[in-house]
Amino acid sequence: MSLGNWLVQKFGNYLLKNISPSRSFLCDFTRIGHEVRTADVLLIEGRNRISRLVQYTTESPWSHSALYIGHIYNIDDPKLREYVQQNYKGSPSEPLLIEAIIGQGTIIVPLSKYKDEHIRVCRPTGLSHLDAQKVIAYALNSIGREYNIGHFIDLGLFVLSSKFIPRRWYSSLFKENAGKTEQDICSVMIAKAFASVKFPILPLIRENDKQRLEMIRRNPKLYTPSDFDYSPYFDIIKYPMMPVAGFSIYRHLPWQDELMSNDDQGLVKKSDES
Repeated sequence: MSLGNWLVQKFGNYLLKNISPSRSFLCDFTRIGHEVRTADVLLIEGRNRISRLVQYTTESPWSHSALYIGHIYNIDDPKLREYVQQNYKGSPSEPLLIEAIIGQGTIIVPLSKYKDEHIRVCRPTGLSHLDAQKVIAYALNSIGREYNIGHFIDLGLFVLSSKFIPRRWYSSLFKENAGKTEQDICSVMIAKAFASVKFPILPLIRENDKQRLEMIRRNPKLYTPSDFDYSPYFDIIKYPMMPVAGFSIYRHLPWQDELMSNDDQGLVKKSDES
């Protein structure tokens, strides 16, 4: 391993180390595992150092995104099924995700990796089965690409740049030679996969010279995890641990009336807050 790769791996391990308690009870992971579909985008709140950085930069609770590819037998193309088996050495019965991770690049991981995390499911509205397979195929062809740290930094500069100074002065995102084609970050890899079937995420919609509406694709380099949550073309699906469906069922939830949570600061008695 080269010195550069060693430093990237060490830095990635530092950023990926969890620094806050789990909030897994916000969602029912068992239900997610039963009901998630191929080509769904999973948003992860995250609880490590890089998660906090992404959340602060994008002003969103979602710090990471991953694409659900399902079980190996959910993949129609036999060559792609074989490719997955070559790149994932775990149990063939595991439901799988593809994601881009700092220090590891674009890899296949089991859905169970995020069983202790707060998850939101974003489902592409009306995506056909054939196009879902094409989205998965595009993502699988990204396996092995390195995580583009330079692009991650550029994207942060672009989001945080001053409204009084052109954003192009702050970032190399718009340069033709910015980054390398064999590198990605999580949300960009997924955005490219959906662009391959012309499925919209956050397109520019404008009126052309003929007074007709037209859609213009957004640069996939600009996407962050929260954009899938914000997109009107994805259905947002939540699986709360304590559902409130039904008439006034929220009145019967198991509230603890004597304590109040201050998030990471711990629990306090309600009398202490009064």
